[in-house]
Amino acid sequence: MKTIKDSVHDHIEIDGVARALLDTPEVQRLRHIKQLGTVSLVYPSANHTRFEHSLGVYHLAREALSQLGIEGRAAERIRAAAILHDIGHGPYSHNVEDVIARHTGNYHEDVTDIVAEGAIRSILVDHDLDPNRVADLISGEGQYGGLVSGELDVDRMDYLVRDAHHTGVPYGTIDHGRLVRELRFVSGELVLGEGNVQTAESLLVARALMNPTVYSHHVARISKSMLRRGAERLIVAGTEPEDLRRMDDHDLLVALRTTEETKVLARRFAHRDLFKRAVWAELRDVPRDLLDLDYDRRVEYERTIADRAGVESDAVIIDVPGYPRMTESSTQVIVGGDVRRLDEQSSLVRTLRQSQLNQWRFGVYAPANVAERVGHATEAVLGLDTDGTLVSDVVPGLHTTLDRFGSSEE
Repeated sequence: MKTIKDSVHDHIEIDGVARALLDTPEVQRLRHIKQLGTVSLVYPSANHTRFEHSLGVYHLAREALSQLGIEGRAAERIRAAAILHDIGHGPYSHNVEDVIARHTGNYHEDVTDIVAEGAIRSILVDHDLDPNRVADLISGEGQYGGLVSGELDVDRMDYLVRDAHHTGVPYGTIDHGRLVRELRFVSGELVLGEGNVQTAESLLVARALMNPTVYSHHVARISKSMLRRGAERLIVAGTEPEDLRRMDDHDLLVALRTTEETKVLARRFAHRDLFKRAVWAELRDVPRDLLDLDYDRRVEYERTIADRAGVESDAVIIDVPGYPRMTESSTQVIVGGDVRRLDEQSSLVRTLRQSQLNQWRFGVYAPANVAERVGHATEAVLGLDTDGTLVSDVVPGLHTTLDRFGSSEE
């Protein structure tokens, strides 16, 4: 057994198959991938990695297994899935995931090919575990998949607390100890025990507060969009998508700096010389057909806006976040002896859903010296109805709702 000191869970004991997997190249690579991607450009202390998060997920999985009375090979599979659950992440975590997925068909949960070869496969087989069944757990499949990837998964329980701890914000606090203790299986479904509606609601509240404060802070979104643009250009310049998928953060920065087509963008990113918001539009002001922009249409619009604004084609980035979802609202809780969905039981869910809609923003970014021109061109090209108010027109010191939630270095 190995004991590791952790900043969130104190001492984590790791043994069995997880101990053997810990020193594989695939798991050690996670030391070089930031958990929050570009959020450290907003919160400088947010430098924690996918490696320590994976240890935290493993720790909570062990506690959940003990609480649920799951033992033997099934428990060992879950422990393996917990320590491996993030090995499919590309550089900067979710920041370039959409680019990778468009070219490879693989999102970070799709790890069948990774666990089916090399040291990981050998270790799993040596411990009498089927690599495919471990990969299925990581994807959330099977009776126990919800423990690793689901509405009540230990992944979420760790990252909310860990991200709040390392950013210094007070919003991600949840009672993960109680959440783990109250897990139950009823008719094969993972639920929270009687009297835990508020416990389930705490997950929603934490997520709802962390999203505008940390995960979707405008600086994080702008820098993410710039990295995504850089990753797209690397592939056009000859980088194999599968090679991009297996890079860590340092590999990606080196590739961006040493590729002619991306070195200017790399310099901007390294110096925090980021694009600025030309348009920051609410959901109600955005035509519905813009909510599902595919890659080709987005690029076409970027070029059209650039032409109309009289700027270089690479001076415009359109950022369309996914439509607001609250998957945690389908969490099942025992109430009066019956299993009920949280959104059927909690009036708070409706309020938080509306809050998500209010916080959603459509972004268009450009260099500071042309942001106003790009903003006006964007309104004309895309038919946005923002009452004539662009970010550049806002009185200094008057911030949007989203800005009030988080602090920025700008």
